[in-house]
Amino acid sequence: MKMFNLKEEVAVVIGGTGVLGGAIARGFSDAGAKVAVVGRNKERGAACSQAIVDNGGEAVFFQADATDVEALKKVQEEVQSKLGNPTILLNAAGGNSPSVTVTADQPFEKIALPDWQAGFDLNLVGGAFLPCQVFGPGMVQRGCGSIINIASISAHIPLSRVVAYSAAKAAVVSLTQFLAREWGQTGVRVNSITPGFFPAEQNRKLLFNEDGSPTDRTKSIWNHTPMNRFGKPEELVGVAVFLASSQASSFVNGTDVRVDGGFLTQTI
Repeated sequence: MKMFNLKEEVAVVIGGTGVLGGAIARGFSDAGAKVAVVGRNKERGAACSQAIVDNGGEAVFFQADATDVEALKKVQEEVQSKLGNPTILLNAAGGNSPSVTVTADQPFEKIALPDWQAGFDLNLVGGAFLPCQVFGPGMVQRGCGSIINIASISAHIPLSRVVAYSAAKAAVVSLTQFLAREWGQTGVRVNSITPGFFPAEQNRKLLFNEDGSPTDRTKSIWNHTPMNRFGKPEELVGVAVFLASSQASSFVNGTDVRVDGGFLTQTI
């Protein structure tokens, strides 16, 4: 469908080495975009870009740490050289660390400041701030572009244990709205996606026992989700393509789109 056609677009997916970022990178390619897969893990990044190529698309993997501004600047130059001017930026880098997770043995007051700062570096600085600083001005100068930041339901209602992650993701939503206001008149739109629970390797041990059965935390999540299940990575793709499309979402700016199976609607 023409409205959702990303042909002639160049999409940069920061965190394309992850489960959700990788799924969206493939989705952008299926819609016609050239894709720059960016991430720290060379093996997963190469596999993602190769899968796109094997499916008839065009993709290149760029190894970089999203918290390293010089590495991102180098990626920007190489993307322009190999694929063209970026018109879509998806920021999907992020994650939680046990060092900033509140437990019985580690209450909030015992979280070390360097660990707290590291959580913000990963989820806010590398997860949105630096990529927007590096890739955003070029879009502003050219007068078009779509920036999509991956937030979290914990940005809206802080979940138990993941205090630094929740606070950083709340800042991502705020930054998204700020940039939408600053850059909207230039033709650059900035929006965010709030995923619900999408299991990944980093949180699988919290959600499933060794025998594959759901943990008590998983049962609690499902009971709080009207659709009574976790999300699948491909269920984020449609929303991402919608926000990336200059036709389908041409007047959508500063919006946070929830893809959570109704989790945030549930109260009692």
